[in-house]
Amino acid sequence: MIRRLYDWTLSLAASRHALWALALVAFLESSVFPIPPDILMIPMILATPSRAFLIAGVALVASVLGGLLGYAIGYGLFETVGRPVLEFYGTEAYFDEFRDRYNAWGAWAVLIAGVTPFPYKVITILSGTTALSLPVFVTASILARGLRFFVVALLLWKYGEPIRYFIEKRLGLMFTLFVALLIGGVLLVRYL
Repeated sequence: MIRRLYDWTLSLAASRHALWALALVAFLESSVFPIPPDILMIPMILATPSRAFLIAGVALVASVLGGLLGYAIGYGLFETVGRPVLEFYGTEAYFDEFRDRYNAWGAWAVLIAGVTPFPYKVITILSGTTALSLPVFVTASILARGLRFFVVALLLWKYGEPIRYFIEKRLGLMFTLFVALLIGGVLLVRYL
């Protein structure tokens, strides 16, 4: 099923409504859809490199708006389903402690999920569930998704087809290493 969904998503890149399809996929991927918008972005940018940054901008805006939907899902479903379950099992106090810890580091969680292969939708929903500050959530989402989509667009615009394999196979790893170094640097500065 996932392979058919992947192939269908990829076929959208060749349609005359590709930008709208990209916006839809980026929006839904931030809250429920399993296929990342990069799958559409890469062939779209390779086909029309002059539109690379427009394509990245569409993915960014749609992804952040979709992230707000994920946030709303987490916020709304937690109150109607999650909290009663926690109360039934007597674990609501533990959730309050988890929420406080998550919200203290929530911007980092959104940033990490937004640029790495970690499913961004998990963090958008979790951020709503814990009621992470909405301005913090939106700011971190814009930074993370902007970095991810515009780096892909820049690499494809500059290097074209030869960089495609690297992006598809290794860019997630590179972003993950970048985030690990960034966090390590921040912790080093903070504690030394």
